[in-house]
Amino acid sequence: MDNILNILEKNARLTNAQVAVLAGLSEKEVEKKVKEYEQNGSIVGYKAIIDWDRTDCEHISALIEIKVSPQKDTGFDKVANIICDFAEVKSLYLMSGGYDLAVTIEGKTMKEVAMFVAKRLSTMEGVTATATHFVLKKYKDEGIVFCNNNKDERGYT
Repeated sequence: MDNILNILEKNARLTNAQVAVLAGLSEKEVEKKVKEYEQNGSIVGYKAIIDWDRTDCEHISALIEIKVSPQKDTGFDKVANIICDFAEVKSLYLMSGGYDLAVTIEGKTMKEVAMFVAKRLSTMEGVTATATHFVLKKYKDEGIVFCNNNKDERGYT
């Protein structure tokens, strides 16, 4: 993988000059490559990772596994494209294993998320089963550790 992408994946707030120093390139080279990555779709967005437990905002996340009957000629894509359009859906993956799709949903309350699953996801044509898992606490997300642990040299608390 390109070094610039690795650097930006860890911290997208770095300036082109900072990335250039870390990558051993000129600032112009970094600017050109980043623009190229944005145009070809390699970089699809930039975001902040929020620890919602440290805010006053009502926020709940859930992981939903979905079993789907694949459609002729489109497989899982037709159902996946419909699910992608829901604002509550933060991520969607085609998976191996007992379920076909894995969805991350965010909402204000458990009830709101449960009603979304019951009324919108589970009733979709092609969806044969769902399993909802509410996130109770995040320890690490997108490579960022959320909890402050005092670890010894072995990595244990």
